[in-house]
Formats: sequence, structure tokens, C-alpha cells
Amino acid sequence: MHSPHDPYVRVRGAREHNLKGVDVDIPRDVLAVFTGVSGSGKSSLAFGTVYAEAQRRYFESVAPYARRLIHQVGAPKVGEITGLPPAVSLQQRRSAPTSRSSVGTVTNLSNSLRMLFSRAGKYPPGAARLDSDAFSPNTAAGACPECHGLGRVHGTTEELLVPDPSLSIREGAVAAWPGAWQGKNLRDILDTLGHDVDRPWRELPAADREWILFTDEQPVVTVHPVRDAERIQRPYQGTYTSARRYVLKTFSDTKSPTLRAKAERFLTSTPCRVCGGSRLRPEALAVTFGGRNIAELAALPLTDLAALLDGRTETARVLTGDLKARIGPVVELGLGYLSLDRAAPTLSAGELQRLRLATQLRSGLFGVVYVLDEPSAGLHPADTEALLTVLDRLKTAGNSVFVVEHHLEVVRGADWLVDVGPGAGEHGGRVLYSGPVAELASVEESATARYLFDEAPGPAREVREPRGWLEVGPVTRHNLRAVTAGFPLGAFTAVTGVSGSGKSTLIGELTGDLPGVGRLVRVDQKPIGRTPRSNLATYTGLFDVVRKVFAATGEARDRGYGVGRFSFNVAGGRCETCQGEGFVSVELLFLPSTYAPCPDCGGARYNPETLQVAYRGRNIAEVLGLTVEEAAGFFADIPAAMRSLGTLLDVGLGYLRLGQPATELSGGEAQRIKLAGELQRGRRGHTLYLLDEPTTGLHPADVEVLMDRLHGLVDAGHTVVVVEHDMTVVAEADWVIDLGPGGGDRGGRVVAAGPPRRVARAEGSATAPYLARVMP
Repeated sequence: MHSPHDPYVRVRGAREHNLKGVDVDIPRDVLAVFTGVSGSGKSSLAFGTVYAEAQRRYFESVAPYARRLIHQVGAPKVGEITGLPPAVSLQQRRSAPTSRSSVGTVTNLSNSLRMLFSRAGKYPPGAARLDSDAFSPNTAAGACPECHGLGRVHGTTEELLVPDPSLSIREGAVAAWPGAWQGKNLRDILDTLGHDVDRPWRELPAADREWILFTDEQPVVTVHPVRDAERIQRPYQGTYTSARRYVLKTFSDTKSPTLRAKAERFLTSTPCRVCGGSRLRPEALAVTFGGRNIAELAALPLTDLAALLDGRTETARVLTGDLKARIGPVVELGLGYLSLDRAAPTLSAGELQRLRLATQLRSGLFGVVYVLDEPSAGLHPADTEALLTVLDRLKTAGNSVFVVEHHLEVVRGADWLVDVGPGAGEHGGRVLYSGPVAELASVEESATARYLFDEAPGPAREVREPRGWLEVGPVTRHNLRAVTAGFPLGAFTAVTGVSGSGKSTLIGELTGDLPGVGRLVRVDQKPIGRTPRSNLATYTGLFDVVRKVFAATGEARDRGYGVGRFSFNVAGGRCETCQGEGFVSVELLFLPSTYAPCPDCGGARYNPETLQVAYRGRNIAEVLGLTVEEAAGFFADIPAAMRSLGTLLDVGLGYLRLGQPATELSGGEAQRIKLAGELQRGRRGHTLYLLDEPTTGLHPADVEVLMDRLHGLVDAGHTVVVVEHDMTVVAEADWVIDLGPGGGDRGGRVVAAGPPRRVARAEGSATAPYLARVMP
């Protein structure tokens, strides 16, 4: 029995994901860092077990009715946890913030500023006092009625919709229309309405062109399609939609980033003529504080805003004092260059997480466990020092800070280390060490120890000679002002700079249209699928090969089973009780709904008849349960399967199961799966690979594996460009482009460009001193 003042969080029998009945004791009121290779089980221990259990206990104290309104993670698989305080989680959310979300809404600073204008603003004579909602573009009371609070109005022109007027409508003159059947349908409707679809566009009467592109009418006509010899096509009712209407509807409604990007090509975006882009009603803009309206203050960098806030009246003093206190932690975390109206989608993942961290600092909680997911992700080494100061302040305020982290500087700054491993997946799931940092050196099994205590730089790499250059610019976008940059072809380029210096904006200008680029591949960290039906095998195309192998067995042929029989996504071979999901949702009144293995298939996803077909002694469900490593042995003589499996092993993902749902993968894993998908394609011609922080979420041991693959691509004649903060990666590059010197308005310039050795000596570069430390 532990005393009530036991200073440790004690975990017993943790079995979440790949954890093998883990027992571990972690002291409270310290900065404890969880380390280990990718997939070793660190997050399963910190988030899946410790945080999930703290959340479960909190929910037990909430009224049952209210419980139903909160998303819950479910009970973790653990024997018991004692000494566990309430917990707050700060994860790197992978979901994209909406266009209405801004720095002000993420930090709640907008609420304070609106309150200041409502209570202490200077109103025009005779104007009624406004509620704080009237100063928000996201409410009906405050939004400009013309642009609905978005600040910009989208429109289009004939030149954009019809780029080549020499074509006829049948030849695709209206480029903005969809392809395939939907485009043919619109063409047939115009034909039925009496428009000439075979005349060049420019020869059509101006009134007809105007109607076809811009009408808001939606006439319904009976279309008699041209008959194909092969199939009978019956008449149908078709509704006409003008090109403008189609593009605007697609842009505003579609969930597909590809369709949205396509629609955007045909749109012009101009500041709203009514509110001038400020997003608010005239009544709100007429109220001032210190001679400026709320839109003008929200556009200032936070450092400038804080300097302008002073209160004349008692109310104003209280409200400005609160605002300054909230701005303080944001500035301390190096984000003083951001303005309140900066849209959240334009922020990097590192900036977003630090904004959330700043909000927590202000909350003044104590006695809680903060569980953080790689807070150093997306941070330049110069910013990491500020992060350590902030984590230390959370600890000094009387909290425990548990951090899942790969950045060695953060690991060295910890009071306590929990190292999980030794390998990933099946080869991990054990706690190798729990104690002070220095003593990890004696743990031979630990992959972390090798990198943490061996600071000798690696061997110097021969810098490659470029076989040409990609010239970009002059670029003026976000904070880049007429920036030009050269990227060497057939070489490895690292783009560096502090957060907010303009790195992602610059590489966003590299497009497939540039001379010298045969093919462009962007490998990002977005999920490979949003449902458990999408998995490693389906994404890489491996599942198609596996299904063909099963359909070719004697047993399957005798039964008349085709390839479709072995898919869990369609009726036929799948278990109908769970629709091929493998689990069913159990609704419990007043408790979180919980997922249980399907009572009929036991989680196998298939019906009993399908599972009777075996290949080399395993049925299809058992094959999906194999890890990539095991599958490589199982399918060693099937070249089509080995193409996918070999590349997955090459990028260090041998520990993942073939049927592992996409929803269980980290951003780093998703990125490496995409890279593997690219590597397995037969590469013809030159390809430009763009990777945005590929080492995020990777242990130094995994970074080595990834770098070997990327250098292999360059050796094969391709070009690789990475945005990177890991100085060991930058030191291995052939060319470095360093942006800065600061973030936001203080950045957006190329501070230095050249081989790593030259950039490491550059004056005025925030990157140079950190790069110099790791140069061989």
C-alpha cells in the first residue's frame, strides 16, 4: 500500500498497443522525458496509458448526462496506476484549423481584445454600446454582411474560365468544368438548350457566352444522350449549372483538397469592398481604442500591440493588464512577430503547438501532469532554448511535465528519463530504463544512449556538383519580399531558418512547371486515410497483390472465389455483422460508447467461408496480422509483393502490421509510408522530391535510415529538397538555404546560401552557430 504522499506515479501492467505488461515508476514535479525509436511504445505509455487513465478518472467525476457530450478516449489496458494527478494533454493535432481560426482565437486573446473595445472603447457620439460579440467576424452580430466575415470576396472572369477561346465547348473550352461524365452532362444540356457546342468559343454571341458562364438560373431539361453502340443510354433529366456557380460551390463545399485547389485556379480573390478586408460591420469599426479600431490593432505584431495598450479608466486598466499578461508567454516563446488576425492555417505545426503551450502557461494551474507530444517539432535549435525555459516554468509552478521527445537537447534538459524499446512494434514495448539522464549511458540495449552521449560528428560527406539550377523568384508572399533562390539539380538541399522565417512558403514556390523538373513529388505528414478501413496494405497497393495470391489458390478456384472475395470493404467475403470493420460499437447509456471485437468474426473482418481459404497455412486475416518484416519472409518469392515490402523495410517501417489502420499511424509514419510508395514506383526521368521536416517524430536511429534512402535517391540522379531543423541532417546536405534572420516581419530574407561549411560561418545567421557545432 502506497502512502497518500507517495511522490511517484506508479504504472503496473500496461498493455496498451505493443506494451508488454510494463511496470514503471515516474516521480512527480519533474520534467520527465519519454524516449525510444519510432514505434517503440513511448506514446502508448505517456498518452495511451497515463493520460488516458487520468482523463477516464476525471470523467467518472462528471455527471453522467454531461459525459455524453464529451469525446472520450476509453479506458486504457493497464493493471493499475497510483499517484496520478489530473492531466492536461498538448498533442500535435493533425487536423487542419479552419480559415476562420486565427492566432487570436487559438490563444483566446481575441476575446480579451473584444471585451476591451466593448467596455472601454471610444464610441461615436450617440452610438449604442455594443456587446463583445459585435466585434467578432465569426458571429452574425459582427460579421460584415457582404463577405460573411471572411474579409475577401471570390469571383471569376471569362479569361480564367475559358483560357483557350479557339476551342469549342465539345473540345473543352470551359476548362473550369469537371471532367468525365459530369462535364459531358453539362455539354449535352447546353446542346439540348440550343447552344452550338461545336463552334469555337470566341465565335459564340457575347450574350450566350455570358449566360453559359455566369447565369444563376438552373434550367432542368430532358437530355437524349448520343447513343454508343455498346450500351443503351436512356433519356434523363439534367440540371444546368453555370461555370461560375460550379466553381464557387466546389470551392466552398468540397472536402477534397485536390478539388478545392483546382477550383481556386479559376477564382479571383479580392478584399471585400464593404469592410475593406477587416471582416466586420461598420458599427464595430467605428469604435476605437487609442485612436485605432479593432481591425487595426489585430493586424499589429503582438510585441507592438502590447506596447500600445495602456488604460486611462479603471475598466481599461484591468482589461489591458489582462491582455498584456496573456501576450507575455506568447512573446516569450518567440512568437511576438505574429498578429492576432493571422489565419491559423498559415501557421506551422510548431507555431500552433507553442501558441497552445502559451495559453496553458497563462492558465495558472498547478498540481497537474502536462503530457506533451514532441513540443520541439518544427522548432529551430534557437527556439528550443526558449521552450526549455517554458517547460521549466510549468514545473516550477508545481506541475509534472511528461514529454514524448526525440530532440537530444530537450532530452539532456530532463530531470528523469524513461527509455522504451529496444526496437519498434513487436521488438519494443519494454521499459529499458527509468531514472536520471546520466545513468542511461550504462544501458547497452538502448538506441537512445548511443546518440545521447556520443557527440562526435559523423564522417564528412563529399559535396556533390550540381548538374544545373532551379531558379525561383522573385517571390512576394506571406513574409517573403521579392526573394530569389537557386536550388541545385541532382543534389540534396536543406532549407533552414527559425520558425516563421518563410521556409515552407519558399519551397511552396517549387512547382512541376519549372524548367528542369520532370516530375514533382511532395511528401507531407498528412494522414494516409481518415478511417480504419484505410491501412498500410491498401495504401501501398500490397493488398491487391495479396488478394490475387489468395484468389489463385486451388481452394479459391474450386469455390469460384475471385479477387473481390478477399476484400473486407465490399459485401461477399467480409463479415456482415461488423461490415468488415473487425469491431462493433457498443452503446452504453451514460457511459462512453466502447468498441468490442465483433462477436461473429472475433476481429478477423471476414466470414468463416473466406477464412477457410489458406495460402501457405495462413488465411487472409492472419496475413494482414503479419508485420512487414514477417511478411517479407512469407512472400519472399513473390516479386510484386516484395517491391512494396522492400521499400517499407528500407524506410524503417518493418515493425508495422500490414492491416494496421491508418488512424493508428503517426505523422512521421504516414510520411515514410508515402515515401515508400514513391520509392516502389519505377522511376523514369528526373524527379524533384520535396519534404517538409521529414525527421519530425523520428529517433536519431530512424533519421539515419531515412537519410540513407534520401541520399540514395540523389545518387540515382534525382533532386531532394527538405525543410529541416535537425542540424545533423543539414550538415550532410550539399547545399543549404538559410532564411531569416528572425520570424515574421523580421524574416523572409535569404541570410546565407552555399555548402554547409560556408553557411556554418555566415554572419547574422541564427542557424550558423548550431550548424558549426555538428560539422565534421
